Amino acid sequence: MDVNQPKQEHLLALKVMRLTKPTLFTNIPVTCEERDLPGNLFNQLMKDDPSTVKGAETLMLGEMLTLPQNFGNIFLGETFSSYISVHNDSNQVVKDILVKADLQTSSQRLNLSASSAAVAELKPDCCIDDVIHHEVKEIGTHILVCAVSYTTQTGEKMYFRKFFKFQVLKPLDVKTKFYNAESDLSSVTDEVFLEAQIQNITTSPMFMEKVSLEPSMMYNVAELNTVNTAGESESTFGSRTYLQPMDTRQYLYCLKPKQEFAEKAGVIKGVTVIGKLDIVWKTNLGERGRLQTSQLQRMAPGYGDVRLSLETIPDTVNLEEPFDITCKVTNCSSERTMDLVLEMCNTNSIHWCGVSGRQLGKLHPSSSLHLALTLLSSVQGLQSVSGLRLTDTFLKRTYEYDDIAQVCVVSSEVKQS
Repeated sequence: MDVNQPKQEHLLALKVMRLTKPTLFTNIPVTCEERDLPGNLFNQLMKDDPSTVKGAETLMLGEMLTLPQNFGNIFLGETFSSYISVHNDSNQVVKDILVKADLQTSSQRLNLSASSAAVAELKPDCCIDDVIHHEVKEIGTHILVCAVSYTTQTGEKMYFRKFFKFQVLKPLDVKTKFYNAESDLSSVTDEVFLEAQIQNITTSPMFMEKVSLEPSMMYNVAELNTVNTAGESESTFGSRTYLQPMDTRQYLYCLKPKQEFAEKAGVIKGVTVIGKLDIVWKTNLGERGRLQTSQLQRMAPGYGDVRLSLETIPDTVNLEEPFDITCKVTNCSSERTMDLVLEMCNTNSIHWCGVSGRQLGKLHPSSSLHLALTLLSSVQGLQSVSGLRLTDTFLKRTYEYDDIAQVCVVSSEVKQS
C-alpha cells in the first residue's frame, strides 16, 4: 500500500506585484522595400499594430505603457512598493486570515505589514489587499517573505509562505575631496573647499533634482554651482540637469568656520566633521530617489604651536621700492604663554627693512598679534616672500616661515605705462 499522501492544496492564493512606474512599450520594426517579395505587407502590419506611433511606425518606442513583468532593478535610496493580494480560490469560507510581509536584508528583518490583526473571514472569490512601502537603505540581496495563515471550515489551521528575492544596486558613485584654502585675508581664513564627484552608474539617465551640502554646526556653507546671468542665478550645468549613464559631475562648496568656533582657539584643530551630502534625483517617468552620505570628516591642517598668516599684501610692487605687508601671529597652544622674538633673514630677492631680532613680547594662549613689516625686492618677476623666524625664548625653540606669499615685481617704467 502506498503510504505517500498527496500534498494538500491551499484554499487561498497569494500574488505579489511590485508597484512601479510603467515603461513605454517597445517593438522591433520589420520592414522592407515595396519591390521586395513581401511587398507592402510588413509596412501595413506595422500600421495596423496598435502599439506603434501613427505616422512613425518604424520607431521602436510605442505609445502604450506596460506594467513591470518582474521586480526589475531596485536602487539604493528608492522607495520599494509592492502590492500583496490574497484571494480565496475555493468555494469555502475561511477564517482568521493573517497576512504578514517581512523584508530580510543582510543585517536585519523588517516587518512591512500595515496591520497585524487577523481578518475574521474571507468568502469565496473575495480577496485581502495590502500595499507595503519601504525606503531602501542597504545594498545587496533582499528577500521579501510573505506568510499567510488561516483556518478552514473544519477547524484545520493552514500556513504557507512565498519568497521573492531581489538585488538592491548602487545608483551613484560619490567621491569627495577637500582643499584647505589658507587665505591671505583674515575675513576668509580657514576656508575649506569641498569637491563632490557624482557619477551615474545606472543604465538610464537621471534628472538631478538637488545636490546640497548640509554643514555641521561648526561651519557655514556657500554653494559654488551657480552663476549670475542677467541678474538671475543659473546652474553651471545648464537648465537641463540630466546626468547620462556613466557620466560624472563635479559640485563645489565653500565652508567657513563660524565666528564663535574660529575665535575660540584661533584655528580648528584635528579631525572635524564637515557635514553630509543630500542628493535627490528622478529617473524614468519621475521615479524619485534620495541618498544622504555619512558625515564627511576632514583633517584640519596642523600649524604647530605658532601660526603665522598674511593679512594684507599688494598684488604688484615696483622693483627696489619698499612695500608694506601685515602679518598675524597666533599662539595655537591652549595652555602655554610664549615670549617671542622676530628675526628677518634676507634672501636672494627679498630684503627686509627694519630691525631684526626685536622683541614681540608675551603672547598668551589662543591669542594673536599683528605685525606691520616693510620689505623690497631686487629681482623682477613673481617672487616668494620668505625669511621670517620666530623664536620662543621660554623653550629656546625657533619656528621658520618661508614661502608665506608671492608678489609680482615689475620695474617702475612698466607699472607707469
